Amino acid sequence: MAVVTDPQPPAPSDSPAMPAGGRPRLVAMSIWSVLFVAGWLTIGLPTDPAYAFVWIWSAVIAWNWGRPWRSHLGFARDWLPVVLLLAAYNLSRGFADNGAIPYSYDLIVADRFLLGWATGGEVPTIWLQERLYEPKVQWWDVLAAWVYFSHFVVTFVAAVVLWMRDRARWGAYMRRWGFLCAAGLATYFLYPAAPPWWAAQNGLLAEVARISTRGWKEFGMHGAGNMLNAGQIASNPVAAMPSLHTAWALFVVLFFLTSTRRRWWPLLLAYPLAMTFTLVYSGEHYIIDVLVGWAYVGMTFLVVGLAERWWAARQARQARRAPTTELAGTVPVDSAPRTDSGDADAGADDGSSPTGEPSIPVAR
Repeated sequence: MAVVTDPQPPAPSDSPAMPAGGRPRLVAMSIWSVLFVAGWLTIGLPTDPAYAFVWIWSAVIAWNWGRPWRSHLGFARDWLPVVLLLAAYNLSRGFADNGAIPYSYDLIVADRFLLGWATGGEVPTIWLQERLYEPKVQWWDVLAAWVYFSHFVVTFVAAVVLWMRDRARWGAYMRRWGFLCAAGLATYFLYPAAPPWWAAQNGLLAEVARISTRGWKEFGMHGAGNMLNAGQIASNPVAAMPSLHTAWALFVVLFFLTSTRRRWWPLLLAYPLAMTFTLVYSGEHYIIDVLVGWAYVGMTFLVVGLAERWWAARQARQARRAPTTELAGTVPVDSAPRTDSGDADAGADDGSSPTGEPSIPVAR
C-alpha cells in the first residue's frame, strides 16, 4: 500500500530567503527603468557616490519587491559605509596635489620607452589620436564613451549581485576593492601625476583632445554626461598614477574569473583591454598608469588573501584552545552524597563517580 505524504508547506511570503518575482517585480523594474532614463537624460549619469547609491538601492528594492522592509534596510546598513568611504575618497583626491606641480615628464619618458618602438618614438595617446580622432564623432568614439562610463557601473553592479546572492563573498569582494582604492589614494599623495591632456595644456606634449565622453553626442544625448563632465572639470589632475579605471576593470574580471567557464575568459579579459584603449586614446591616462594599476590589482589579491588566511588560522587556533581552557576551569560535582561507609571514596579511586560515571579531572 503506497503511503502518500503531504508536501512541505510553502515558505511564508515575508521570508528573506524567498526571492521576489513575477508581475510585481516586472512592474517595479519597469517604473525604475523609466525614472532612471529620465534622470539620466536630464540630470546626467549617476557618477556621484550618493546619487549612484540612490539609484542602486531603488533598483534593489524594485527587484526584490514584496520583501519585508527589514531586508531593504539591511542593504542600506551594509552599503552606507561603502558610500561614505567612496565619498571621502573622491573628496580627498582634491587635496593630493597640495599645490605642487604634478609629475608628467617621467610618464612621458616611460611611455616612449615602453612603446616608442611601435609608435615611432611618440606617446601612444598622440599616436592613436593622429590616426583615429576626427572632428566628427565616429563609431569607436561611441564605444569608448560607454566603456569609460562602465567604470562607474560594472564594479558596483557586480557588488550588488554578490550582496543579494552570497553576502560572505560580497565581504571578500569589498575588502579587496577597499584595499585597492586605499592603495591608489596613497599613491596620489606620494606621487601626484598628471594625465596626457594636462601635459598637452601645459606645453609638455603636442595637442591632446580629452574625448572620453564625446560619443554620447552622436545620439543627441547632450545632457547624458552632465554630471560626469562636471566632475571632470572640477577634478584634480593628479590622480593619473595608478589608473584605477583599468585597475577596477581588471579587479572585477579576476575576482570572477575562476568561477567562470574558460570559454568566457577571452570575453571577460577583453574588458580591461577595452578600458585601456579608451583611456589612452581619450587622453585620460598613459600606458604606464595602466600597468601600475594592474600591478596594484595583483598586490591587492596577494595582500588581502594572505591577511584573510592569517585571520582564519588565528580564529582556528583560538577555537582549538577554547575547550582546553574551559576544561581546566571545570570543578567536578558528585552526583550522589557521600556516606561514611567509604564507598564513594572507593569508587573515586578508579576514576569513576559513585554512580559509575567517570569524574571530570580537576586541574591542580
